[in-house]
This record gives sequence, structure tokens and C-alpha cells, in this order.
Amino acid sequence: MLESVGSLTGSPWIYAVVALSVLLDVFLPVLPSGVLVITAATAAAAGSTTATAAPVATAAGQVPHQVPSLLVLVLCAATASVLGDLVAYRLAWRGGDRLDRAIARSRRLTRAQDRLGTALSRGGGALVVIARFAPAGRSVVSLGAGAAHRKVRDFLPWSALAGVAWAGYSVGLGYFGGQWLGATWVGAAVSVLALFGAGALAAYVMRRPTQSPAPEPAA
Repeated sequence: MLESVGSLTGSPWIYAVVALSVLLDVFLPVLPSGVLVITAATAAAAGSTTATAAPVATAAGQVPHQVPSLLVLVLCAATASVLGDLVAYRLAWRGGDRLDRAIARSRRLTRAQDRLGTALSRGGGALVVIARFAPAGRSVVSLGAGAAHRKVRDFLPWSALAGVAWAGYSVGLGYFGGQWLGATWVGAAVSVLALFGAGALAAYVMRRPTQSPAPEPAA
């Protein structure tokens, strides 16, 4: 996969491929969008390493490798993440009784919907950010917020923060993993494992039961 993505790093198509993958994985969580973002960043690390030898390559008659912009990569992934969240949110908002019955049959969706509603009503939405790292957590939270008809002004800022945090973390893992461990499959594999580790931790936090406040003693 590293070689396939590496062949795209000299072309603007790399940004389109990353954006499309991140946009669609809210509906198809099996898409390896995080792996793709990390692999693209690792390929960028390889390009930056090659760029240091550009004078030698030019002298040999070779065309220097064009390094993609990490900032543009982060912006593409974050923007696509927010757009995907909003599409899922709007579809769930208009889903009607059929979607409500589907959520009612899923204990995971029902629990996430209740926790999200409580978090947003208290002025906080850290759950939205945490869920972005959990496997399928983004789908659960976006659909739950839409189905519960939560206000978009309560959901959107947290979705944007989640998208930027996830994109920055993923790109950083790929780039620095490639710099420190070498821009090979080893560096990409270690970075992907770090992303999965964050996802497992986020999933654990989401599964924890909500602590209900203790009843006040009677006077």
C-alpha cells in the first residue's frame, strides 16, 4: 500500500483520494481512511528525505520527487471528516420513524445517543472528539446526534475539533514515524498500530457506563 500511495504523492490526486476515503468512512467504517492518511504522510516523509538529495538526483538526470504539503493533507482530511459528519447528521435528522426504530434496536446506538445528548446539553462535547478515534464511533455519534435532533450549533464545533484532532494526529503519526523509523512499511506499520491504540482507548472510554449523580440526602 505504501508503494501505491507513494506513486500518487507527486500528484494532487493524493488529496482527492484521502478526502474521498475520509468522507465515505462515516457510512462505510471498514474503509481504511486512517491507514491511508498515515501512509500518505509516511510517503511525504520519504519525499522530504529524498528532497535533501535533490542536487545529486538532478546531476544524475533524475526528476526530484515532489513532496505533498502536510498542511494541505491535514486540511483535506479534517474538512472531509466534518462534511461526512454533517451528511450523516442530516440524513439521520430526516430519517423518520424507520431510523428511530433501528436505533432503538441497537443498544450501542441508544447508549451513545443518550450520552451524547447529556454531554451536549451540559455545554460539552468531548464525547464527539473521543468517538472520532474509536472504530465506527464517528458513525454512531453523527447518526445519534441527527436522530435525536440535536442543534447543529451544538454539534458542528465539536465535529470540527474532532476532525482537526484526528487528522493532525494521523498525519503526525505517519510523518514522524517515517522520519524516525524510516519511510518504509515498518514506519507505516508502527504508526498504524499507534492509531489503533488510540482507537482502542477511545472505544474503552465510550463503553464506560455513565456515572449518575448520587441522590441528595433527605432533609
